[in-house]
Amino acid sequence: MKRLEIISEKLTGAIGTPISIVIHTFLFVGIFALKFIGYTIDDILLILTTVVSLEAIYLSIFIQMAVNKTTKSLAGVERDIDDIQEDVEDLGDDVKEISDDYIEEEQDDDEVISAIKDIENRLEKLHKDVIKMNKKNGS
Repeated sequence: MKRLEIISEKLTGAIGTPISIVIHTFLFVGIFALKFIGYTIDDILLILTTVVSLEAIYLSIFIQMAVNKTTKSLAGVERDIDDIQEDVEDLGDDVKEISDDYIEEEQDDDEVISAIKDIENRLEKLHKDVIKMNKKNGS
């Protein structure tokens, strides 16, 4: 099963290349060239229709496989973003608690308070960025 997945991934990647366009062009010209070796136009169109129909079926399968793989990948990214968002929220809460503790204890160390406020602002901005990324990914 794993070997089949590897082969299908390689085929999916190869189908979307310029060489694929060249190969398809030669195949279609070759099908019409059957006229020169005695096939009727009806036979040629039947062959062409059959080949194109089969190809469309396989292409739709390859496309669905790529969509499924992308969906799994995005689900992983979404979980990572959720984890990061939770961590940022926890850090923001911790920084706010530390900041509040310093203010409650009326520390005169303005530099420490300023640094903590700066960290808190940065964490809030990071939190907003994570939320934007989450919305962008459709969560």
